[in-house]
Order: sequence, then structure tokens, then C-alpha cells
Amino acid sequence: MRISRRTLCSLLPLAALPHRSHAEGASLTSAAFRFEDLPVTKNKRGDAQFRSIVKGKSPTGEKIEAHETVLEPGAAPHPPHTHDHSEFWLIREGTVELTLRGRKYELGPGSAGFAAGKEEHGIRNIGKIPAIYFVVAVGPTA
Repeated sequence: MRISRRTLCSLLPLAALPHRSHAEGASLTSAAFRFEDLPVTKNKRGDAQFRSIVKGKSPTGEKIEAHETVLEPGAAPHPPHTHDHSEFWLIREGTVELTLRGRKYELGPGSAGFAAGKEEHGIRNIGKIPAIYFVVAVGPTA
């Protein structure tokens, strides 16, 4: 499945939804937030940190999750895998290798990737500096 830049850009406002989780069935509401106020968590290996932005349901019923990841050189948050929801990656800094259905793509700042739900995907920092990217997940398991 190909996705146009126009479609990708139309989804970016989802990243501006409020940082909070909602009870099952409740809808997210419009809000603004400051990036530096978002909570940061680190993985157990210490080679990745995550800044949660939002997790909940849109007013039209789609489950949405968005976060920023900082990934150290050589690190991957997990091996390639599949799940029911779709994911977008928006690369801010560094160089990553995005694997989609076994094919590898090298992406740098300003690049984007998309994995349709149920398709194998993975990401790894192949650069010499930390890679920083945003993930926007949409679908039944987001």
C-alpha cells in the first residue's frame, strides 16, 4: 500500500492530541501541550527512551497512540514483528534502517515510513548519533 505525502501530512495533527489515556469508549479531545512537559521513560537496556504523547480513541472511533523515541547508535527497540495496527515513523534526526516485509530502507531527517497493520516491520539506528523519530499508531491495537 502506498501513501501520499498529502495523506501523511493530514495525519500529523493527530500528534497534537493531548497526552493522556482515556477509559475504554471515551474520546480524546482537542488540546495543546508542551513537548518538555511530556513524561520520558527508558527501556531496561538503556539504549532507548520514549516520550509518550497520546493514547486513546479519536472522536470518530480509531485507537491512536503517538510517541517520540530516542534510539542510541546500533540499537533497535525490538526485533521485526507484526501487530494489527498500522504505524507511521517520522524521522527527526539521525539515520535509521526501517525494515518492511523483509526489505530494508535507509531513512534520514525529514523521511517517513509506513507499515500497514499485520505487515512485518522493524526499525534500527544505523547511524553514529542518536536517532530521534516520532511514531503514530492507528488501529485496533494502538
